[in-house]
Amino acid sequence: MTQAAGLNAQEGDVSTPRLLVVGFGNILLGDEGIGVRAIEALQASGFVDPRVTFIDGGTSAMDLLDTLAGVDALVLIDAVRSGLAPGEIVRYADAAVPVALRMRASSHQAGIAEVLASLVLMEQAPGVVVLIGVEPLVLEMGLTLSPPVAAALPGLVTMVLEEIRRLLP
Repeated sequence: MTQAAGLNAQEGDVSTPRLLVVGFGNILLGDEGIGVRAIEALQASGFVDPRVTFIDGGTSAMDLLDTLAGVDALVLIDAVRSGLAPGEIVRYADAAVPVALRMRASSHQAGIAEVLASLVLMEQAPGVVVLIGVEPLVLEMGLTLSPPVAAALPGLVTMVLEEIRRLLP
């Protein structure tokens, strides 16, 4: 049995994902889609580890309740209002995640908070929860990210990959 950053996994056990990376957002509302765009970029990055699963969470977190139950670690990616400049990346971990979700950039973040609370009640909460967010600029109809959020995407992908490597050395 190996222990790494709070994760428990038997050597060579890849029967279930140890770590889920979920990008949330609505790609029809500009910067609101940053989580989904990050998942697309992560999938295209060439990174492969059988313990990691990338999921496009869209806007309905509750639909993922069963998928998220019992994983060792969960990395969430979303647009997050943090009071920083548009395109700035923020990281919240564990108890700070529900607090950060209260500063909603979108309505689906209430669903994420509810899912996390439900997992705790079900005694199926991940051992580690990290939220990596990007301060949005535009949350209106549009299929493209604003220039500062688009410019942040490569750094966001790098930060998520570093988080994965930290959690699953």
